[in-house]
Amino acid sequence: MQIWEPHFECMPREELEQLQLERLQATINRAYKNVTCYRNKFNELGIVPEDIRSLDDLAKLPFTTKEDLRLNYPYGMFAVPLREVVRIHSSSGTTGKPTVVGYTRNDIKTWSSLVARFMTAAGVTHDDVVQIAFGYGLFTGAFGLHYGSELIGASVIPMSSGNTEKQIMIMQDYKSTALVSTPSYAITLADRMEKMGIDPKSLSLKVGLFGAEPWSEGMRREIEERLYVRATDNYGLSEVIGPGVAGECEQRCGMHLFEDAFFPEIIDPETCEPLPPGSVGELVITTLTKEAFPMIRYRTRDITSLDYAPCACGRTMVRMKKTMGRSDDMLIIKGVNVFPSQIEEVLFAIEGCEPHYQLVVERQGATDVLEVRIEVTENIFFDEMKRQRSFLEMVEKKIDSVLGVGVTVKLVEPNTIPRHEGKALRVIDNRKI
Repeated sequence: MQIWEPHFECMPREELEQLQLERLQATINRAYKNVTCYRNKFNELGIVPEDIRSLDDLAKLPFTTKEDLRLNYPYGMFAVPLREVVRIHSSSGTTGKPTVVGYTRNDIKTWSSLVARFMTAAGVTHDDVVQIAFGYGLFTGAFGLHYGSELIGASVIPMSSGNTEKQIMIMQDYKSTALVSTPSYAITLADRMEKMGIDPKSLSLKVGLFGAEPWSEGMRREIEERLYVRATDNYGLSEVIGPGVAGECEQRCGMHLFEDAFFPEIIDPETCEPLPPGSVGELVITTLTKEAFPMIRYRTRDITSLDYAPCACGRTMVRMKKTMGRSDDMLIIKGVNVFPSQIEEVLFAIEGCEPHYQLVVERQGATDVLEVRIEVTENIFFDEMKRQRSFLEMVEKKIDSVLGVGVTVKLVEPNTIPRHEGKALRVIDNRKI
């Protein structure tokens, strides 16, 4: 029996917006009353919760950034006493103090429900065996998919990340039908199966639920062709709830963002001004149901767009396009904005390029230069110099035509670019060193 509320997904927009307003006002009141950071921000602008009378009024409120979370480390952003917090997660803290988030019992139930909704939309049922290859620990990803799978009634294999050959053995022996991982790790699994002489068709896999990093349609095709799964995208971030913010339905024409739990905006990342529907910009999210850790106008730094047109599946929730990357990961080369996903899309369409690459940025004098290192098949790498040069020039021209800026391409032999069990390291920016 379903214990979540899927009727939200097909709610008429007028009713949905009324629900959003009621939940927004409750969230703002809770944050103003219980979170000193928000109260101070509101007071500085001369705003009180009663000023928010419509969804449009949300734009009057200040943004929340990751820096706010770090400045209020560890529990300063919590809106409930610690005794009501039943789960604490945090980021890795590799760039300073980690960001700490908390969940009440109701938050855990909400989280489970949201993940169950996008997993159901992707085709997971109570008959599935879900293998989770995300790392368990302070990272939210594995736990979110674990809770959602159990709520659906699926069997869960909490494999965690790494130990690739054992992952494959478990898939074979336990008859896993759904794989949860980063898309880049799905490619790593396919590579290892090939080396082990295992035919993916012999597995029971049907669907892949991939997230935690930007990926292109080219990578989707690569995964589907090599693992024989239906590859689906989902989106979340720890500061907002973890996985469960948005996910694809069977149409795979954008991820339905669960607007009953989150209010999305798209802003210009430079000016911070709101952009009209359909525009590409930075996603800003306000939580509408979180108790322990409400987020008001949180700048995700993820670049995407929102499509409010009806979906053939019948859901009325806005569709979020596949993220191009993060605004703070965007490279500016000779004045041109470059996202790794743009280059990835080009490479996956070129026969002979392996699905592994790295972008290396250097500063030569006052000029930034971008080198794209690409693994190629042995046939190309060991080909005669003239033909290899012709292939390299062809790749450079195709990248240039997409980006509008010249890059240097370096061909490297197979298995020389490092593999990662979690998120792939796509960019090495030596300008920061």
